[in-house]
Amino acid sequence: MGDRFQADKCFADGAQFIGGRLVPGTSGRTQDVVDPANGERLLTYELASAADVDTAVAAAAAAFPAWARATPGERSDALHRLAGVLAARAGEFAEAESLQCGKPLKLSAGFDVPGTVDNAAFFAGAARHLQGTAAGEYSADHTSYVRREPIGVVGSVAPWNYPLQMAAWKILPAVAAGNTVVLKPAEITPFTSLMFASAAREAGIPDGVINVVSGAGRDAGEHLVGHPGLAMTSFTGSTAVGRRVARLATANVTRLHLELGGKAPFLVFDDADPEAAAHGAVAGALINTGQDCTAATRAYVQRPLYDDFVAAVADLMAAVRLGDPFDEDTDLGPLVSHAQRDRVAGFVDRARAYARVVTGGEAPGGALARGAYYRPTLIADAAQGSEIVREEIFGPVLAVVPFDTDDEGIALANDTPYGLAASVWSRDVYRTGRATREIKAGCVWVNDHIPIVSEMPHGGFGHSGWGKDMSAYSFEEYTQVKHVMYDNTAVARKDWHRTIFGNRT
Repeated sequence: MGDRFQADKCFADGAQFIGGRLVPGTSGRTQDVVDPANGERLLTYELASAADVDTAVAAAAAAFPAWARATPGERSDALHRLAGVLAARAGEFAEAESLQCGKPLKLSAGFDVPGTVDNAAFFAGAARHLQGTAAGEYSADHTSYVRREPIGVVGSVAPWNYPLQMAAWKILPAVAAGNTVVLKPAEITPFTSLMFASAAREAGIPDGVINVVSGAGRDAGEHLVGHPGLAMTSFTGSTAVGRRVARLATANVTRLHLELGGKAPFLVFDDADPEAAAHGAVAGALINTGQDCTAATRAYVQRPLYDDFVAAVADLMAAVRLGDPFDEDTDLGPLVSHAQRDRVAGFVDRARAYARVVTGGEAPGGALARGAYYRPTLIADAAQGSEIVREEIFGPVLAVVPFDTDDEGIALANDTPYGLAASVWSRDVYRTGRATREIKAGCVWVNDHIPIVSEMPHGGFGHSGWGKDMSAYSFEEYTQVKHVMYDNTAVARKDWHRTIFGNRT
């Protein structure tokens, strides 16, 4: 590994960040963090227990009153400093992310880390723009105004596909609004979440405002989301687990934000630019080795373009270079684990019975055999109701289905319980305008697929959950609205009191 990021050294004091310092877990059970590119152990640490979660929630609760009272300017300054620390440590963060996830370094360094720095800078600005309704006399005898106030302790659970960015998406709007946070990252990818909390302390954010508990979902995760000390729970992950989180959180009437699964349609009309559509499909399907809830997973292509699209995508996929994530020539890294690779392979193997595997459909041999690699895979001619078209695979797999009319294409795009993202490909502004209006998804791209910006919201419809990450919409979710009403009359006996006192004087 040479001089690459050394997890054993970085987390020598433990893999929990509670009350401003790294500490060991107390569950008595350990977790290996494994490099998915070669199967080698990067770190063994003790998992968080329920007691560790209690300690973290208590630390967040203790820090909340002072942090909530901090002025917007003070919180903004702290987050600007955090953005600076993250930028200064960008190389370290990118290496750690690539090691634990198997991402190509060019993805971590060019997307994950800069996006996180930009998010920190955005919410630093947003902290100074949390506004209610200006005062006004909505009743003749009263003046009203609306305050937006922090909620309290937020318990967040982040997934393993974008550990750094998802930690930032959870923590930054909550902290900018004056809340404190306990974050549980995926136990197989805790590095950059812990480093983010450490960077926040370096930036001067008070101890206890940001806490990280690295534990198993069935233990630390369930204890956290069901904790009576939380005012809000935010979860990103699968729809199945999201249902469980919702049951646990709502038992305490805890505010809930869910960003769940997706099965994004990639809708190509017959007047689309064929080259742009083919390149967009491959990039949109293979981003992060397909482990992206907004990835293009089911392409619907109008029949005049269908055969050429399949051929072009197959050629592009076959040219994608798998390899060491730290090699600048590598296009695609491994999946996050061998278990995830085997899950993806199972979907493809079952699809052979009812569809055509055009390219890919196998794990590579040779030097890559030790890693959790899987070749980019294109599947054609599957039925709309088939597993490969309907289920979230979370791997480098794209299914392509033909359609005839615009009505049919839009109907197929909407034929899913999910509604996180979609894209539409056409040169006709009226066609794309209709599709963006009628497709039921939280984000619809036109002639592109995947780009995100801090200023715009991310979140879905239907089984993809509710609530937004990023943007001012996310910021507002971490606040509660309070109406304040002042009497302007200084009269002891109000006119409305007659409902109680009648005609008595």
